[in-house]
Amino acid sequence: MKVLRFLKNNKQFTVFLLLALAIAAIAVFAPWIAPRDPYDAVMSDSLKEPGSTYVWETDKLGRDVLSRVIYGTRSSLTMTLCLVAVIFVVGTALGILAGYFGGAVDAVIMRIADMMISFPGLVLAIAIAGLLGPNMVNAVIAISAVSWTKYARLARSMVLKIKQNLYIDAAVVTGTKRGSIIMKYVIPNMITTMVVTAATDIGTMMLELASLSFLGFGAQAPTPEWGLMLNEGRTYISKAPWLMIYPGIAIVVVVVVFNMLGDSIRDILDPKQE
Repeated sequence: MKVLRFLKNNKQFTVFLLLALAIAAIAVFAPWIAPRDPYDAVMSDSLKEPGSTYVWETDKLGRDVLSRVIYGTRSSLTMTLCLVAVIFVVGTALGILAGYFGGAVDAVIMRIADMMISFPGLVLAIAIAGLLGPNMVNAVIAISAVSWTKYARLARSMVLKIKQNLYIDAAVVTGTKRGSIIMKYVIPNMITTMVVTAATDIGTMMLELASLSFLGFGAQAPTPEWGLMLNEGRTYISKAPWLMIYPGIAIVVVVVVFNMLGDSIRDILDPKQE
C-alpha cells in the first residue's frame, strides 16, 4: 500500500519509471520481440520499403531495420548503464579520498581532474578511443576517463562540508577509524546527491556513446547499435531516410525518458531544489 501511495503521489516519476522499465524489458526480451535475426543479411531485399515481408524497411544488406533497432536497445542501454556505473564509482571514490584526507592526496587527484577538464571532453574521448582501438568497451573506458571528474569534484565538495559537522569531530575524538567514519557518516550523507547526479547523466552518456559509435570509435559492424546505425544510414539519407530516422527516434525517446526520470528522482530525493 505504501508503494502504491508513493507512486500515486509522484505521478511524473511513476510515468517515466514505467517507460524506463518498458525500455529495459525491450532490451531483455529482444530475442523474443524482434521479428527477425538482426544479423540475417538478404542482399536481394536491400533497401526494401515496408510491405508484407518486413514491418519496417531493410538496410543496405537487406537486414530488418526494426529488429536491429530493437536489438540496439540492448547494446546501447547496457553499455550506457555500465558507463554511468563506472564513472559513478570511480569519481565518487576519488572525490571522497581527496576531500577527506586532503593534503597530497587531494592535490594529486584534483590536479589530474583539472588536467582532464582543460581538454574538450568529446575530443579527448575520441583520442583515447583511437589509441585503444574502436569497440564499445574501449569507448566506455574513453568516456569514463573524461567524465569521472564531475563526480570527483562534487563528492569532494560534499565531503569537505560534511567534515565540518560536530558528529565527525566526535567520532574522531572517540577513536573511530577513518574507514568507519567514511562508511558510517560520510557516504550516507552524500550518496543521495550522487545517485541523483548519476540518474540525470544516463541520457547524456547515451548520447556520448552514440556519438563515438557514429564517428567510428565505438560499436563496430555488424553490431546493432543506434549510433553505428546512424553512421551506416547517412550515405543513403536521400534514398533510404528510414535508416537514420528510426535509430534517431529511438535515441531521442530513450534519452528523454531517462532525463525526465532523473529529474523526477531529483525532485523526490532533494525537494529543496524544486
